[in-house]
Amino acid sequence: MVPQLATKTYTVDEYLELEIASDIRNEYRNGEILPMTGGTPNHNDISGNLLSIIKTSLRSKPFRVFHVDQRLWIPNVKIHTYPDVTVAPKLLEMQDGRKDTITNPCFIAEVLSKSTQNYDRSEKFAAYRTINTFEEYLLIDQYHVHVEHHVKTAVNQWLFSEYDDPTVTISLKFADLQIQIADLYDNIDFE
Repeated sequence: MVPQLATKTYTVDEYLELEIASDIRNEYRNGEILPMTGGTPNHNDISGNLLSIIKTSLRSKPFRVFHVDQRLWIPNVKIHTYPDVTVAPKLLEMQDGRKDTITNPCFIAEVLSKSTQNYDRSEKFAAYRTINTFEEYLLIDQYHVHVEHHVKTAVNQWLFSEYDDPTVTISLKFADLQIQIADLYDNIDFE
């Protein structure tokens, strides 16, 4: 029998101290620190397209829109993560004692990769659902046209829709915003 090496467990404070000094982004999951992989050109373009659409559409509205470097703290499950696109009300709520970590997103989008798609759809989505202000989740496939949209309809109730047609327009409920799927995939090469 091969002995198992013990995984070091970090406190939230230890993680934050290491994260601030780190050259790469790391996710914190209940004591474990996991490096976040770099994105592909498609991943970056899709998240950038979404960011641009939302940021332009929400100009002068009471929201803040963030891209991949904004840290999010999910206290109920002890996770620090960096969603691809995050929208929060303009009055940001921060992790206690922090000025760089938000806690009140209303919308999150993740661009799916082969290594993270199962986590993004299951455990990560379950973690996001523990956030009281969170009401909408968009998952965008980077390998072919496919978008999954989850909208909170009541406490513990979510409506799921999925789209494979680039001519379809998605309605984002949190800001009464319309996005055509083709615009998410603008300039994307699936080869």
